[in-house]
Amino acid sequence: MMAKGVSMLKVMRAMMRRPKLSRPQHPLPFVRTDLRNPPAGKPTVTWFGHSSYLIQFRGYNILVDPVFSGYASPVAGFVKAFEGSNEYQPSDFPPIDLMVITHNHYDHLDKGTIRKFSSTTKRFLTGLGVGRDLAAAGVDPSLIEESDWWEEYSPAEGIRLQCTPARHFSGRGLVRGGSLWSSFALNFYGHNIFIGGDSGYDTFFTTIGERCGPFELAILECGQYDQFWPDIHMMPEQTALAATQLRAAALLPVHWGKFTLANHVWDEPVKRVLVAAAGLQLPVVTPMIGERFMVGGPYPAKPWW
Repeated sequence: MMAKGVSMLKVMRAMMRRPKLSRPQHPLPFVRTDLRNPPAGKPTVTWFGHSSYLIQFRGYNILVDPVFSGYASPVAGFVKAFEGSNEYQPSDFPPIDLMVITHNHYDHLDKGTIRKFSSTTKRFLTGLGVGRDLAAAGVDPSLIEESDWWEEYSPAEGIRLQCTPARHFSGRGLVRGGSLWSSFALNFYGHNIFIGGDSGYDTFFTTIGERCGPFELAILECGQYDQFWPDIHMMPEQTALAATQLRAAALLPVHWGKFTLANHVWDEPVKRVLVAAAGLQLPVVTPMIGERFMVGGPYPAKPWW
């Protein structure tokens, strides 16, 4: 997990010296969207900050890694959401046909949020071993599908998800390991979308691109990186490169804009990924929180931060 020679003491000291702008000094702007009435024609994506987003098409709703408790930790009040980034709640959503949980970290699997969705969600898809955490949040185990890397799951005709590799780790509290961390290749009525989860950079992005691509949109993490843990989160430049290796036509950078989990300035990830993507001639999608867009464009690109 850590770079050679890095101890937890070093990490804690660096956290105590985080820059003042590791959190925004103003409330973040957001868009209030009617999530129950998406437009027809193409799949739509609505981002809610960090790694939570809703993918909708032909009346089918896929929700990824929802975290709407206002914090991302085992203790309420720690790792608090930025002001303006937590304006959506489970009551704003239509019934969810499929919830995808990429791994069991608190900023991706929030039991409080999942409890609120459990009665209105038809199916859950996740990696091996994560089902126990979902069940502990009140999810009926018969509704949970666990996948190993490269296994496929089809929840409905015209919809196929393939569990794909990632370079990360799992654990909650003091317990490390015990479950899988994953990404997913989604074929949504003929439209290919990559659901990235958390991952460090590695050669498997090329493999996924060859086996599952090309993708109309790659949703990849670009934030919460540090030189102390270079193998479990990508630097923004690696995010842009990974999108091209996935053979993606456009990139939605996520894992930023809601929580401070690393020591960089809060909006540095999107600024760096935009510069890197420009050099690769890769379109980047930068919606405000709650701003819906269609896969294939036109894409929001306003520097709202």
